[in-house]
Amino acid sequence: MTVLHDLLASQPLLALFFTIALGYFVGKLKVGTFVLGGIAGTLLVGVVIGQLDIQIAGGIKSIFFALFIYAVGFQGGPQFFHALNLRSLNQLTSAFVMCLVGLICVLGAAWMFGLDRGMAAGLAAGGLTQSAILGTAGDAIAKLGLAPDVTKIMQSNIAVGYAVCYIFGSLGPILMVSWFLPLIMKWNVRQEAIKLAKTMSGGHAELDPGEFNAVRAIDTRIYLMGPDSPAIGKTPAALDEQLSDAAVEAIFREGEIITLDADTTLHAGDTVALTGNIAGLETAVGVLGREVVAPDGLLLVLERREIILTNRTLSGRAISDIHDSVNVATRRGVFLTAVKRMGRDLPLLPKLELKSGDELHFTGSPADLDRVQSRIGYKITAAEVTDFIFFGIGMMIGILIGMAHFTIWGVPITIGSGGGCLLSGLLFGWLRSVHPRFAALPFGASNFLRDFGLAVFVGIVGIAAGPQALVAIQQYGLTLLLLGVAVTLIPQIVTFFFSYYVLRIRNPIEALACVAGGRSANPAFAALLQKAGNATPVVSFTVTYAVANVFLTLWGPIIVGVITKNATP
Repeated sequence: MTVLHDLLASQPLLALFFTIALGYFVGKLKVGTFVLGGIAGTLLVGVVIGQLDIQIAGGIKSIFFALFIYAVGFQGGPQFFHALNLRSLNQLTSAFVMCLVGLICVLGAAWMFGLDRGMAAGLAAGGLTQSAILGTAGDAIAKLGLAPDVTKIMQSNIAVGYAVCYIFGSLGPILMVSWFLPLIMKWNVRQEAIKLAKTMSGGHAELDPGEFNAVRAIDTRIYLMGPDSPAIGKTPAALDEQLSDAAVEAIFREGEIITLDADTTLHAGDTVALTGNIAGLETAVGVLGREVVAPDGLLLVLERREIILTNRTLSGRAISDIHDSVNVATRRGVFLTAVKRMGRDLPLLPKLELKSGDELHFTGSPADLDRVQSRIGYKITAAEVTDFIFFGIGMMIGILIGMAHFTIWGVPITIGSGGGCLLSGLLFGWLRSVHPRFAALPFGASNFLRDFGLAVFVGIVGIAAGPQALVAIQQYGLTLLLLGVAVTLIPQIVTFFFSYYVLRIRNPIEALACVAGGRSANPAFAALLQKAGNATPVVSFTVTYAVANVFLTLWGPIIVGVITKNATP
C-alpha cells in the first residue's frame, strides 16, 4: 500500500486516469437492468482512491468543468431558445415547475435537517441527478471567502451528497415513468405509443446498437421499358412529376448511360433507374414496365448527406406540410431518411414538426442535394473543424459572466465560471444554428469536451472528497439517503399532476416524456423508450430536457446563496 501511495502521490495524474478508467468499468456493471453509469462510478472510485490523500491542482478541475458545461450549453442552445415560444409553452412550464419544485424540496430539507451549503448542493446534485451542480455549487462556495478548511469540507460534502443520493436519484425516475405513473393512471405505455404514432401517421421501434431496420423506405430499382409503356416519349421531369415521390436517376440505352437533360425522352427498350419512396416505386411498374436486374456497367452514385436546419421559414412546420408546399421540380431526387434533435433520433412521421438546429439526413444524387441544401441550412462534413476563434471568445465571455455578483431578494448570488460558460455555450450554440459560418464546434468534438470534461472533473472531485467522505457519511448517511428519496420523488409526482390537470398535457406518452425530460433523466428516458417501443417520446423529452439542463445547473449557486449554514471543521 505504501508503494502504491508513493506512486500515485508523486504522479497525481496517474491516479486521475486510473480513477476514470476504473470508474467507467464499474459504471458499466449491471444489476438486473440498472446500470450505475460512468460518471457516478468515477465519483465512487475517486472517493476510494482519495483515501490515499492524493493532491491534484484545483485549476485542472476548473478548466475541465468549464469545457464540459460550455459543450452542454452549445449542444442545447438551438433547442433551448426554440423552446421559448408559445407553441411549447406548456412543456416549457412543466420543465420549469419540475426544476422549481426540486429546488424547494432541497431548500426545505436543508433548513429542516440543518444541512450545510455543501451537503444541500450535493443533495440536489444526487437527488435531481444533475452532475453539473457539483461544479456550479463548488465554484460558488469557493467565492464565499470562507476559511480554506471550511471551503474544502463543504466542497467535499457536495460530492458525498451526490454519491449517497445519486443511485435512487437515477432509479426513481425509471420507476416513475415506466411503472408507478402508468399504474395509477391505468395506462398501457406500449398501446398509447402506438396510438400516438398512428396519430402522427407512422412510428418506428428503437433498435439496439448494431441492429438496423432491413426494411427501407427509400430504394433504387431498375425497370425495362416495354413497347407499350405509357412513359414512352415522356421526359424524365414529366415522369418525376407523375410519380411524385420517385425520380429518374439514370437511363441505360444500347449499352450506354445517356446524359439527362431537358430534351431527353424515354424510348422503348430503355433501362431506367428509379430512386424513391417504396410506395411510389410500386406504381412505376404500370408506368414503365417490368422490374429487371441492373445491367452490367450501370454505376449509380448517390450520397447520404446531413444538413443542419437553419432556414427559419421551415422551422415549426410539419414534414408533410413542407413536402406538399414544395413543387416536384424542387424536391425531385431528394429524400429525407432521418431527423435527429440534440443527438437523438426522432420518429420520421408526416406530422413531425422540424425545429431550427435539427439534423436532417437526406439521400439523393450530389447534384440534387446541392440544389436544395442552400434552402435548408448547411452541410455537416467530416472535414468540419472547430472554430477556435469563436470557441476562445465563448469561453472568455463565459468566465467573465461568471465573475459577476448580484443580489436577489437580499440573497447574494454568483453563478461562477460554470454557470457563465453554460450561458455562453447556449448563446454560441444558438449563434451557430442561425449563422452557420461562425462558431463551428463539430458534434464529435463537443461530445468529447462534454464527456471527457465531466469525467476529469468528477474524478478530481471524488479524489479530493476522499478523506472527508467517510466522516460525512457517518454523520448524515441514512438521513441523507431518505432526503434524497424525497427530493427525487416529490417533484415528479407534483409536476406530473400539475402538468396533467393544469397544463393539460393529457397524452400519456407526452406526459411521461415531460417527467423524464424535466428531470434531465436519461436512464428514465431510455426506460420509457423501451416501454413505448417507438420514438414517439423523443419530441417532448428534448424540449423539457434542454430547459431542465439549464435551470438545474443554475440551482447550484442559488442553493449556496440561500442556505447560510457553513460546515464546522
